[in-house]
Amino acid sequence: YLTGWRDELYPVAERFDSPPVFLIERAAASLLGVLEYGVHINGLVDAAAVENDADDENDNELSSTRRRMWMARRSKTKSKYPGFMDHIVAGGQPAGLSLMDNVVKECLEEAGIPPEITERGIQPAGAVSYENYEGPLMHQGEGVMSRVVLFCFDVVLPSDFVPVANDGEVESFCTWSLEDVGRAMDPEYDDPIKPNCYPVIIDYLLRSG
Repeated sequence: YLTGWRDELYPVAERFDSPPVFLIERAAASLLGVLEYGVHINGLVDAAAVENDADDENDNELSSTRRRMWMARRSKTKSKYPGFMDHIVAGGQPAGLSLMDNVVKECLEEAGIPPEITERGIQPAGAVSYENYEGPLMHQGEGVMSRVVLFCFDVVLPSDFVPVANDGEVESFCTWSLEDVGRAMDPEYDDPIKPNCYPVIIDYLLRSG
């Protein structure tokens, strides 16, 4: 039942801002059906000098000045959705950290974004929630119910910033135009995105018009 042990403790509480009743290993939270929390960050850039690697991550053509979104390709060693596209930064909300402290930590660990850039550019953008029946035994009627609230953030990054993976969870980074991002919302898109990124990205696209 447990895959991808994280050595990361989640708080189990009545509400997000309530004192935890107890702590649980992240990988086991869905076994109890408890509400899990996380942060997902839309990494954005407006500069002209961003490599246009929407179609090919090794393409060196330059983009226009239109807004683009940084995307990450998950490591093929990840226990869930190996090789899928992902947000530039996304992570669970562990016990003992405030939301903003966690955002700063995850930005540095997952994409090498210095704290001063994160703190200068980050903007809270609400939250989305979802429930998902999953697990290796789900088709035998022995899956688990994952109940999640994701706090959404936007961060506009400098044009000369290039993310660097520091924790081994990301294989590479690239930028997509918002048109490419919109096309990638198609479930049949040939370069799939990790499923829980969809509601966060759709929320951003709706907010940005």
